[in-house]
Amino acid sequence: MRGKAILAIFFGLALTGAAPAPPKKIVSLNTCADQYVLALADAAQIAALSPYGHDPELSAAIGKARRFRTLNRPAEEVLALRPDLLVGFPSGDSVVGAPPGQWRTLGLASADSYPMILTQIRQVAAAVGHPERGEALIAKMSRDLAALPRAGRGGVAAYYQRRGYMTGTGTLVDDLMRRAGLVNLAGKLGKPALTQLPLEEMIAARPDWLIVESGSEQVVDQGTEMLHHPILRSIPRIRLPQAWTVCGGPAYVEAARSIVAQLNAAPRH
Repeated sequence: MRGKAILAIFFGLALTGAAPAPPKKIVSLNTCADQYVLALADAAQIAALSPYGHDPELSAAIGKARRFRTLNRPAEEVLALRPDLLVGFPSGDSVVGAPPGQWRTLGLASADSYPMILTQIRQVAAAVGHPERGEALIAKMSRDLAALPRAGRGGVAAYYQRRGYMTGTGTLVDDLMRRAGLVNLAGKLGKPALTQLPLEEMIAARPDWLIVESGSEQVVDQGTEMLHHPILRSIPRIRLPQAWTVCGGPAYVEAARSIVAQLNAAPRH
């Protein structure tokens, strides 16, 4: 192959053969991978996190992440760090080049369900050399989910974002809705995974709940301003940090717990 070998996106790379030695230098390439690496690897193994690892709006593990370096120029810094394991995949058009076999890679597709999160936990735990931690984390998450109180109220909910984007079925948000006993409005309307729904159509659909990102409570531009339109004021809101839903990972439990708690705390009309 001419020039540098391009690090491609790997989806669910299987690690076969004899178990390799645990990696000494791990680099995470995106915020979704950050969650898993921080939960499962030794601190001494983590060489760097993704460029948004310290962003509280995107990182669900910001408390742990702050002590670690984040990448600014991934293509250059990965080559300089010479890790023995890369978790995640390149974003945008950036390219990380190296001779084939210089490092192991584990790519992670976007998790759209709890079972997929469990699969990824096991993949990352095996890759970082701590499979027992993966099983312990899975057991804890499953116990915590089983202990959630039953939502006293159900209904139809719409995950409504800036500029009128609504999240549809086959997504992590949809999985969380179903766990809490909610029906996704996007599914009722036959909408795809992501679609724009004008205010007029939202009101005509009459959902029982709007699920919105916590950060959207402040009007910062026209995109967030529409969420504060007077015609939406009558619809009760469930607020979640974007970092809990943008990626699959341990934060799934926090998101589920928060949805159920807000459903049960909402005043009845």
